Amino acid sequence: MFVQLLTAMGVLAVLTVVPGPDMAVVTKRAVASGRQDGLRTVGGITAGLLVWGALTVVGLAAVLAASATAYTVVKLAGAAYLGFLGVQALLQSRSGRSVTPVAGPATPSGDPWRTGLVSNVLNPKIAIFYTGLLPTLAPSGLSPHLGMTLLVLIHTALTLVWLGGYVLVLARARAFFEKPAVRRAMDRVTGVVLIGFGVKVATSQP
Repeated sequence: MFVQLLTAMGVLAVLTVVPGPDMAVVTKRAVASGRQDGLRTVGGITAGLLVWGALTVVGLAAVLAASATAYTVVKLAGAAYLGFLGVQALLQSRSGRSVTPVAGPATPSGDPWRTGLVSNVLNPKIAIFYTGLLPTLAPSGLSPHLGMTLLVLIHTALTLVWLGGYVLVLARARAFFEKPAVRRAMDRVTGVVLIGFGVKVATSQP
């Protein structure tokens, strides 16, 4: 069982560090508003993982994964939300607020914790991941529910550590990111990336 658990942790670690919508949302928030808002966004994302984990354990995520209609509704809502965040970043890059030092950096609207939570909960790929992959990684020495719960908690902890550390790195370099030209470029890059992820989510298949 110990070897199976280490293998599962390795797979989860690799999947955690692969860049995706969560990292793009965290980057946007941490660069714009600093360490505190960045960490609160990470907290919302990890809360979203716990929501998906709870749904998976009780079997509701499997229903979403099996229902084409439910999957489509959630993925389009998630795509629309990512697109909204991307457009917001692009508009900020064109506004005087994000390039005028006197006015200070533009702060994204909305609560950062809620932003992280919503972006994660509206990602149907998490449901597919939890219902399709986690059962194959669960240690055989544990009951299915206990094994799945353990892996969800491990994945949540890995995400918290990885994205939290990423925010701290960004915070240390915030003086660089607050330069008007750099800030404008980052807003544009993160805006395009978020819209790109939105398109990817919208066109994805279960």
